[in-house]
Amino acid sequence: MRGLTLTPRTTAGARRRTEALLLAFVVAITVAGHASVGLAMRDALPPDLTGFTISMTLLALVGHLGVRRFAAYADPLILPLALLLSGIGLVLLARLDQTYTALFKSAQANAPGQLMWTVIGVAICLGVVALLRDHRHLQRYIYLTMAVALLLLIAPAFFGADQYGAKRWIIIAGQSLQPGEFVKIMISVFFAGYLVVHRDSLALTGRKVLGVRLPPGRQLGPIVTVWVISLLVLVFERDLGTSLIFFGVFVVMLYVATERTSWIVTGLLMAAVGAFAVGSTEPHVKGRVAAWLNPMAIFLPPEQRPPGIVSEQSAQALFSFGTGGITGTGLGQGHPELIGFAARSDFILTTVGEELGLAGVMAVLMIYALLVQRGLRMALGARDPFGKLLAVGLASALALQVFVVAGGVTGLIPLTGKALPFLAKGGSSLVANWIMIALLLRISDSAERQREADARAPDPDSEPGRDPERDPAPAA
Repeated sequence: MRGLTLTPRTTAGARRRTEALLLAFVVAITVAGHASVGLAMRDALPPDLTGFTISMTLLALVGHLGVRRFAAYADPLILPLALLLSGIGLVLLARLDQTYTALFKSAQANAPGQLMWTVIGVAICLGVVALLRDHRHLQRYIYLTMAVALLLLIAPAFFGADQYGAKRWIIIAGQSLQPGEFVKIMISVFFAGYLVVHRDSLALTGRKVLGVRLPPGRQLGPIVTVWVISLLVLVFERDLGTSLIFFGVFVVMLYVATERTSWIVTGLLMAAVGAFAVGSTEPHVKGRVAAWLNPMAIFLPPEQRPPGIVSEQSAQALFSFGTGGITGTGLGQGHPELIGFAARSDFILTTVGEELGLAGVMAVLMIYALLVQRGLRMALGARDPFGKLLAVGLASALALQVFVVAGGVTGLIPLTGKALPFLAKGGSSLVANWIMIALLLRISDSAERQREADARAPDPDSEPGRDPERDPAPAA
């Protein structure tokens, strides 16, 4: 006898109990954060504290019951981590609303709308988990998925609204939609299905140049095509963030599928060449590069500023991080409103840096890192190649988006204008990220079910009435 193993019911129950405890912890953290904001800014508990507590509790409870019903074997950390990030975002937006509405009479509160989109996102997440009983069904529609993704990717260039220097929004019935938020999921599905079929041909040996074995010329077709599309997005929509994520996800998935370092080298070279060419010619991108290289130039007289620098957001972000120091000024006791409207979007990380300090920023980044790690871990546990690559693609898309946003805000790379997942204001971003969470839940549930089934399969060496040492199993 090889030892006792947990039954599937016991394993699923243990995972869900862990998830329930973590969700209770998430509700406690977010409610405490919301209460501390009210005490710091008004010396009183927020008037909507009861409603906020009920909302977070219902989100946690409904999410937990939905996962328990439709994906009982799913990773127990995925849902709590996503809800924690969403809760922190709601707390920060509610804190910013109090300042903006006090300073500007025309300012509108964004936290209630963000809460509504969070509810919609969680509902769609549970709907995807309930309806998509096997993630491998997506493999049947990879070309249709890519066709829709390309339409969404190019739509802003023709029908998009030019806001804040970029054309990444489509206005529908008075509501703005960012197609790029959904494209990152669709391209992950397509690339996973495409690479499962063609990874052998893409792994062929090519010529060796400067010690690196490059892929054959005819196999460069797919990566050149994706590279051209990403450059077109960068040129016509001036959307640096979507372009980097689109191309980066493909290169990462290509490397995972083929295990060829040459694809990483080729991808980095092509990205550098494309970024340099567009950054040197396209005025909007060129201006962001200039602001990145010299953010303090905005305080010079207008005639002495480098061309393209028109905003002080980058400089104010650095001041904000510097003011926060290690532990921050405390929730509600900083001045993130000095950055303007951007404090609610990609610059919401500066609110964390100023009021929670370096410790708070590292904590938020560690939550993202843990969420990415769980995605990569389930990729290792998945038994089917499509599930492996899809989990890698989704985790990579999340990691790249956090990198381009956090890197732009902190001055590591030029600003991209993308929304920080789960934290920043935006319905499109919230819904797309919750769909990503649904796919990760489904993949992890499938992988764990298969692992349990393999663990419960009878061992041929333990058949009753036969001694494995004296009567070995027949050779295959």
